[in-house]
Amino acid sequence: MKIALFSDIHANLPALEAFYKSLEVEKPDAVYCLGDLVGYNVWPNEVVNKIRNSKFSTLSGNHDAVVGIPTEKASGAYTNSVLDDDVKEFLLSLPEHIRLEHKIQGKKEDVLLVHGSNRKNNEYILEETEDVYLLELLNEANASIMCCAHTHKPFHRAIFTNNKFKHVINIGSLGKPKDGDSRGCYAMLEIDAKSNFISETGISVRFVRVSYDVEKAAQAVENSTLPNEFAVALRVAK
Repeated sequence: MKIALFSDIHANLPALEAFYKSLEVEKPDAVYCLGDLVGYNVWPNEVVNKIRNSKFSTLSGNHDAVVGIPTEKASGAYTNSVLDDDVKEFLLSLPEHIRLEHKIQGKKEDVLLVHGSNRKNNEYILEETEDVYLLELLNEANASIMCCAHTHKPFHRAIFTNNKFKHVINIGSLGKPKDGDSRGCYAMLEIDAKSNFISETGISVRFVRVSYDVEKAAQAVENSTLPNEFAVALRVAK
């Protein structure tokens, strides 16, 4: 089973449209969105409605969870000023986590999808986060695989514990990468009859990079009331 995981679109419609074209090539069996549909760019309504119409299972990111709340932060204030009421209601109704149960090598194994972590939607789970802490989160979540986002930096860590490997996968950002590569990023998790937790590579994870019209998105920011620094961030992916 091929599972596509994407997140942190941040109202970047050109990146989302390129992602849909990539899905036509990759042909996943399931698609999940790990949140932060809005913020930083000028198409929050269009992005949310496109994902809603696709019927993708979607959870709430930290930006989604605070729409409608008055703020002095430029990104949130702009989003609030243009967001349609029904889009706001949809975002505020999203779940915090999504749990998948798979039978792997005859045993039930849980995959937990979160935005930041299972504790907080704005927690930064980084590649350098210590194994001890990651295992604490995994054990607390009763999960063998945790897929997260929020940092905009993709990575896959396999951690050995109690004679098996557990996995933490940060899927990166589709609409606002921060890893020096301006292309959008999403993850493809594959679970099949060969999958196992005995080998470090027993779970297949692939990061897919998506080229899109970065200048279109950056110029849209520059032509809006959003800070120009948001446009710079798109171009340099920092």
